[in-house]
Formats: sequence, structure tokens, C-alpha cells
Amino acid sequence: MNNITEYADRELLNAFRLAKPPDQAIRQLYQSCFRMCRSYVTGNDGNEEDAEDIFQEAVISFIELVQNGKFRGESSVSSCMYSITRHLWLNELRRKGRALKREALYDSRNNSTPDLNDLLAEEELRTQLMQLVEALGEICKKILVAFYYDDLPMKEIVELVHYQNEQVLRNKKYKCMQQLEKELKDKTHLLRYFKSALYHE
Repeated sequence: MNNITEYADRELLNAFRLAKPPDQAIRQLYQSCFRMCRSYVTGNDGNEEDAEDIFQEAVISFIELVQNGKFRGESSVSSCMYSITRHLWLNELRRKGRALKREALYDSRNNSTPDLNDLLAEEELRTQLMQLVEALGEICKKILVAFYYDDLPMKEIVELVHYQNEQVLRNKKYKCMQQLEKELKDKTHLLRYFKSALYHE
């Protein structure tokens, strides 16, 4: 049967709080988050098989966080899944003896494996950042999230926001970034986190 229930974040969390989450909820998590997480892994020294393995681990970790009351929807499900994927893949790279220059921030702090406290601290920063992004307006939010976090190409974002062409979109993205950087000017911890999160341009 191809009729898959569409879960909003709140309903998805309620589904994963059950002892045995329904298959539809797990499928929805894959449909909404896998592409974003795969882009992170394959864009950072991994391949498709790595992405599949890491995402499966991320799904298990996410469900455990929800069932243990460690994640209650303070940020979006996709943001949490991205953070978990990022942590898991960094751990895997360290185990393999490889490190990415763009993740030097982690290595400069310590070489230990990130724990739950690290994950929740990053989620708090992500939540604060997303609040600022949302304050920029719906269009800026769609553009910045689609480009920096969902890893969508410009041609797809043009269709998403119904713009005339990619140049118009680039101009708007530039203005959105200017607005965001202005808001981050006096928030050095968020600015540092934001720059570390920009894994492609």
C-alpha cells in the first residue's frame, strides 16, 4: 500500500514516543531527512553506503532521544537529525584516522567523542540561530535553510520560492545573509557556530 501518512513534527514525535513506532513514521523520517543527511556525509569524505549506514544509526539515536525525553521538539526534527548525523559521521572519521579541515573547531577543543551534552548544546545553538532566521521572514528562511541545511541546488530553490531565475535568487540570498550577519554582529557565539555550519557555498 502506497498510502503513507504525512506526519508533522509534533505528530512524528508522538509516534516515536510509542514503544513500537509505526512504520509510516519511520518512512516519513527517511523521506524528510535522508537527502539532507546524505548530502552532509557524501560532501565530507563519505560515499552513498556510508550515508546509508550513518543515517540508520541516526534514526535509532533520534528515537532513543525522543523516548528518553531528551528531545521534545525544541528545534525541528530535521535540525536534530542533521546534528546527530554530523556527530556520528565525525566520530566515524576520527575512528578511521581522517579529519576534515572544516571540522577543525571540534579538534581544537578536544579529541574526545562528542557525547549527549555536546549534541544538546549544539541543538541549543541551532535553535537560537533558527529563531533569528525565522525573524528574517518566510522567504529568507526558505532560501537559507534550503541552501545551507538541505543542500538544495539553486535551480530547485528557484522553484521552491517561485523566483524568476537564479540571479534574482542569488541577489535575494545575499540580502538575507546581510540581514542575518547584522543580527549576529553582537552574538559572537552564534556567529561562530553559523560559520562552522556552512559546509558548502
